[in-house]
Amino acid sequence: MKIHPTAIIDPSAKLHESVEVGPFCIIDANVVMGEGCTVESTVRIHARTVIGKNNRFHHGAIIGCEPQDLGFDRNTPAYVKIGDGNIFKEGSNIHRGTKAETPTVIGDNNYFMGNFHVGHDCIIGNHNIFTHGSVLAGHVNVGNYSFISGVAAVHQFCNVGDYAMVAGCSKIVKDVPHFATADGNPATLIGINSIGLKRAGFAPPKREAIKQAYKIIFHSGMNIRQALETLKKQDNTEEVKSIIAFFENSDRGVTDHR
Repeated sequence: MKIHPTAIIDPSAKLHESVEVGPFCIIDANVVMGEGCTVESTVRIHARTVIGKNNRFHHGAIIGCEPQDLGFDRNTPAYVKIGDGNIFKEGSNIHRGTKAETPTVIGDNNYFMGNFHVGHDCIIGNHNIFTHGSVLAGHVNVGNYSFISGVAAVHQFCNVGDYAMVAGCSKIVKDVPHFATADGNPATLIGINSIGLKRAGFAPPKREAIKQAYKIIFHSGMNIRQALETLKKQDNTEEVKSIIAFFENSDRGVTDHR
C-alpha cells in the first residue's frame, strides 16, 4: 500500500494492498476497503464503513459519519456499505444508517460532485450523477441512472426513480417517478427526461411508449387509479410496467404534474 506518513489508520482497518492513502487522511476502526481504491487527502472515513473496489475519495470527503438524528444511539453498530467504481468529489458527505440492520447503501459507478450530502438510511442504486451542493435527507431511495442537479433538496422518505432528472434548486417533497423530470419549489413534473433517455440509448418506440403512458396518467381526465387500471389492460413495455409499479408502490405520493 502507498500510505502517506501523515495518514492515521486504525490497526483494525482492513485495506487491500493496492489501496492508496494520501496526506492527513483518517481511517477509523473496522473500515474495510477493497482493491484499487484511492483516498486522496484530508479524507475522513469513519468506523464500520464497508467499501468495494475502485472507489475514489477526493480531498475533504467525509464518509460514514454519525447520522444527524437526535434519537441516534452512538453505541449502535450502524454503518455505510459502498459498492464499486464510485467517485466522491471534494467535501462530499455520506452519513451512516441509524440501525445496524439498515445501513446507508450506495451501489456502483455513482458520481458525487462537491459538497453533496447523503443522509442516514438512504439507498442509492447505480450510475447516478449527483451535482454540486445538493442534499438527500434521511431514508431517501434513488434508483439507477438518475441525475440530481445542483442545489436540489430531496425530502426524507422520498423516492427518485430510474432515469429521472431533478432540475437545479428544486425542492422534492413527493416521489419523482421513472423517466420523468421534476423542477420547481415545490417541484412539479414538467415532462419526461427525453434527453436522458436518448443519451441512454432508448429506442424511439420505447420513448414513445413512456410518453404515451404519462399522457394517459396525467392528461386523460381520469384520476391516477383509473389511469393505471387503463394502462394495465394494454400490452405494455417493461418501462411502462415499471411506471405503473412505481405509482402503485408510492407511499408519499407522486410529484404533481404541471
